[in-house]
Amino acid sequence: MKYQRKMLGNVLVNMGAITAAEIEMILEKLQVSGKNFGATGVAEGLFSEEDLAQALANQFQYEYVDLTDVVLDPELLSFLPAGVPMQYKLVPLARKGDLLTVAIADPTDVVAIDNLELQLGITLDIKVSSKPQIERLIERGAGSQRVLREASEDFKLQLIKETDKGDEVLSIEKMTADTSPIIRLIDSTLFDALNKRASDIHIEATGEGVVIKYRVDGVLFQATETIDGRFQSPIISRIKVMSELDISERRVPQDGRFKVRLGEKSIDFRVSIMPTIYGEDAVIRILDKESIAEDMQGLTLEVLGFDQRERERVRSRIREPYGMVLVTGPTGSGKTTTLYAALSEINAEEEKVVTIEDPVEYQVKGVVQVPVNEKKGLTFARGLRSILRHDPDKIMVGEIRDAETAQIAVQSALTGHLVFTTVHANNVFDVLGRFLHMGIDPYNFVSCLNCVLAQRLVRILCKHCKHPVTHDEELLRSYGLQKEQLANANFHDAPGCKECNGLGYTGRSAIVELLEMNDEMRELIASKRPISELKKKAAENGTRFLRQSALEKVLQGVTTFREIDRVTFAEY
Repeated sequence: MKYQRKMLGNVLVNMGAITAAEIEMILEKLQVSGKNFGATGVAEGLFSEEDLAQALANQFQYEYVDLTDVVLDPELLSFLPAGVPMQYKLVPLARKGDLLTVAIADPTDVVAIDNLELQLGITLDIKVSSKPQIERLIERGAGSQRVLREASEDFKLQLIKETDKGDEVLSIEKMTADTSPIIRLIDSTLFDALNKRASDIHIEATGEGVVIKYRVDGVLFQATETIDGRFQSPIISRIKVMSELDISERRVPQDGRFKVRLGEKSIDFRVSIMPTIYGEDAVIRILDKESIAEDMQGLTLEVLGFDQRERERVRSRIREPYGMVLVTGPTGSGKTTTLYAALSEINAEEEKVVTIEDPVEYQVKGVVQVPVNEKKGLTFARGLRSILRHDPDKIMVGEIRDAETAQIAVQSALTGHLVFTTVHANNVFDVLGRFLHMGIDPYNFVSCLNCVLAQRLVRILCKHCKHPVTHDEELLRSYGLQKEQLANANFHDAPGCKECNGLGYTGRSAIVELLEMNDEMRELIASKRPISELKKKAAENGTRFLRQSALEKVLQGVTTFREIDRVTFAEY
C-alpha cells in the first residue's frame, strides 16, 4: 500500500498546536506573504519553530531530535564542505560507513537533499530538528572554529589590503562571505573566543610566526596553528584600524578600544599594542557587559564560591556603618567582582552608593558609577574628592594606585563613610606594608580598617568529565593533610572533554583569607610588630589562610592539587 503523506496543517491540529480554523487563516496569509505554510504560521506566532519541526518529522515520517544538549563532533564536521551546514541548515550527528546521520530543519527540500548526497557521495539518514537549535549549534562550536582554521590557511595563499568598515557585525554568514582573509581571521578569532568564554585574546609575534592564544579561566592555550610571520604586520594593522590607532606608529605601545555587535548584543574590546623584538604583539580584553549584567542579577558571595564560614564573617564586616573594606590580590583574581557581590548584598534604596572605576565593567541598578578619564584629568583622587561632595553613604574606589588616593580613601572611612576598595598585594599582611609605604599614618589606617580580604581564583573541574580519584599517602602528607581532614575527603580529577575544550576545567571559584580587625590586632599593627606575630594572632582570631582555603576545595572535589599549586604555595 502506498504511503499517503498527511497535510502539515492536519498534523499540527492533531498535535494540538493550532485549531482547524487557524489552518484557513494561515492559508489566506501565505498567499500574501509568499512563504510556505510552516514559515507563515511561525511568523504569525501561531506555533513555534519546535512545533513546526516536530510536525515536519511526523509528516515525512522522520525522527525528531532535540539538540539542546548535543555537542558537535569536529571530525564529523570536517567531512562536510565549508558553508554546507549553514547553507542547508543541517548538522552531522553520527557516521557509520557510507551512512551519515544528519539533523535538518527543512525535510521538504528533497532536491537539495539529493544534491547533497551526490556531492558527498554518501547516503544521508535524515532526522529533523528546529532551525534555531541547528543555527545555535553551528554558531556555538562548529562554525567559528571551522572558519578560523580556513581563514588562517588562506594566509599561505594571499594577502588582501584591509579596509575600515566601521562597526563590525559578526556572523557565520558574514565570515564565510567576506573575501579578505585578514578580516575573516580577526572576525572569526573574536567570534571563537566569545564561544570559548575567553577573557583575553593574545596575538604574539614569535620567531616561528604569529601565535593566537585565548585566556580561559585565567589560563592561556593556543587557539590555532602558528601563522606565517609575514602576515604579522597586516593582522596588527587590522586591529589598529578597528581600534582607531595610528597604523604608522610601530615603536611605542598604543591602547585603544572598539565595539562589536554580535546578534542583539554589543560587546566591548579593549586593545593594547606593544612592540617586541619580532614585531608588535596585541592583547584584546573582552568585556561582554550584557552577559555580565545578566550574571550580576544573581551575584552573591555563594555564587563566587565563598564557603559558609567565610560568607558569615565577610557579611558581618560589610554591614558595618563606616570604615574600610579592603580586597587584595593580583590582576584577574576577581577583586572587583567580589566588591560588587558585597555591594549588591547591602545595596538599599535609602542609601546612596557611588563608585569610581577604571573602567566601569559592571553596570548596577541604583548605583552611581563614575569612570576614570585620566586624559581629561579625572583621576581616582580627583573623582573621589567630587564624590565626597555628593553626600554618599557607601563609596567604592576601583583601585588605590597612589598615596593621594589612599589618603582621601582613609579620610573618607574615618569621617563616617563605608569605603570599599582594592589594592594589588599578595596577602593580607603585604597590604599593610603597601599603605605604610604610601606615607599613610599607621594609626589612622588601622583605625578605619574593618577587614582585609585576600583572594585568588582556582579553576573548577569540568562536571562532564570529572571522576573520583585516590592519592597515595606520601602526596597527602606533603600537603600537610591530617587524618581527620581526610575522613570526608572526596578527591576528583578530570581528563578533559569536548565541553571543556580538553582542559578538564570549566569556570572558577574564589578562595579567600579574611583578616578581621579588632582592637588587639590594631594595636599590634600600629606598633609595627613582626609579621610572624601578626599571623599567629590572626590565626587565633579565626583567619584561615589562602593555602588552607585552597586545600578545602581539593578535599571537596571542586579542584585539584596541581591547580591550587598554580595559585598558592605553602607559606604558613
